[in-house]
Amino acid sequence: MKKIFCILLLMGMMYPSEAVLAQTRKIGVCDWMILKRHKPGAFSTAKQMCADGIEFDMGGLGKRDSFDNKLRNDAQAAAYIKMIDSVKVEVGAVAMSGLYGQSFIEKKSYKWLIEDCLNTMDKLGNVKVAFLPLGGCGNDWTTNKKKYSEVVKRLREVGKMAAARGKVIGIDTPMDAAGNLKLLKAIKSDGVKIFYKWQTAIENNLDICADMKALGKDNICAIHASNTDGVWIEKDNAINAKAIRATLDEMGWEGWLFVERSRDTTMVKNTKANYGANVAYLKDVFAPVRYKMMDTADKDTAYVNTIKGRAKKVTDALNITGTAKGEEVQNLISNHYFTLNKIYEDNVDVKAKLYDYHGDFIANLENVCTPQEIEQIKDILTYDVMHVKYNAQVEMIPTMNIEEREQLMSWLREAREYAIDAKGSKEKHAIFKKYMGRFNMWMSKRGYNMKQEEKNWVARNKEKEARRAKFMEGKAKK
Repeated sequence: MKKIFCILLLMGMMYPSEAVLAQTRKIGVCDWMILKRHKPGAFSTAKQMCADGIEFDMGGLGKRDSFDNKLRNDAQAAAYIKMIDSVKVEVGAVAMSGLYGQSFIEKKSYKWLIEDCLNTMDKLGNVKVAFLPLGGCGNDWTTNKKKYSEVVKRLREVGKMAAARGKVIGIDTPMDAAGNLKLLKAIKSDGVKIFYKWQTAIENNLDICADMKALGKDNICAIHASNTDGVWIEKDNAINAKAIRATLDEMGWEGWLFVERSRDTTMVKNTKANYGANVAYLKDVFAPVRYKMMDTADKDTAYVNTIKGRAKKVTDALNITGTAKGEEVQNLISNHYFTLNKIYEDNVDVKAKLYDYHGDFIANLENVCTPQEIEQIKDILTYDVMHVKYNAQVEMIPTMNIEEREQLMSWLREAREYAIDAKGSKEKHAIFKKYMGRFNMWMSKRGYNMKQEEKNWVARNKEKEARRAKFMEGKAKK
């Protein structure tokens, strides 16, 4: 269905909920830094942070000859893929972070480590980039000729292995662009590039913009877009994100930016707050708006302004107005109304078109918003009737058991999905009324006298209001 939808959208043969643009830069988090190293839970956690994907780690290494890689087991690999498909979070790169603490030039099993990584990249959906840190080689490998030669020799070998499989090994070095270009020239392999790291550049007093520009877009396979822990990226004076964005635009660089650190040290253990804030900021600066407003040239200006006003109320409620994310959500909501209007105006196969459209609308919201935000959007689009009806019914029949309350909420949720695509306010309320009628019939069959329950509820409310009026009267006399 999704593939057909995309094809028809390009051909202009469907009612698209929005104009979808290619996302040339994506923002991810490193699973080992969000405390989900090599765990399926990393994907759902990244989703909660609104990240596009994760940099998936190969697992611990220590002094062993191999990574603690669970994905060698096909059954476990299938579980990871299932999680990826269910939460729609990508694997942007695979990392061998164990080599931060172990020397790449001393590991006799280095080819096996790389082979294991390349196999894992295939299992995770043909990932194209791997991260190989050289920190474990010590601080002098760039100046020690013997160590440098060994690094070149080994990287030439792993570069051949990666290139043969259409992949790239990204390395992080303490050198500037000139030093890295010299190293890449010595390696002589398209399978090795620089996994550029802002923290490394800052620690070596390099101008990030000038250094990346000198290095060139074709030599940068991905970016670790953070600094050492201290403050969030947005508050870090060492990182001029907007200048870096302008540099990448000028270079024409596209790819993944991963948040590795830049945690607020006053709340360093609050993973979701730290990485959520950094992802949101990087998305706001680097990630292009994926969803554009439909062409409004043929629409009445007053109508368009009304729709834009409705969409803004949604982003105001989510507190994202004025951000890139807010712009995307406003466009999605505006296009939602435009699309529904077109479907109802044409009045041809309305139910079928609404069915196809609804899934795409929700899927696109999932690309931008957290599950909690989507719940809030659904409530706003349906005037929060779901909660109003639920609370009223529970108040009316306080003796309802858990099963009955769950059934009530289940039907109200279903009603809300249909009401989201209803023609107008009257039709939305009619859908909820229909489902409440179904619930009342179900409760009657379970022995409830629904009319009497309502009478008792009205009586209780009148009694409550009378007590309140008496209390206010006495308070006024005092």
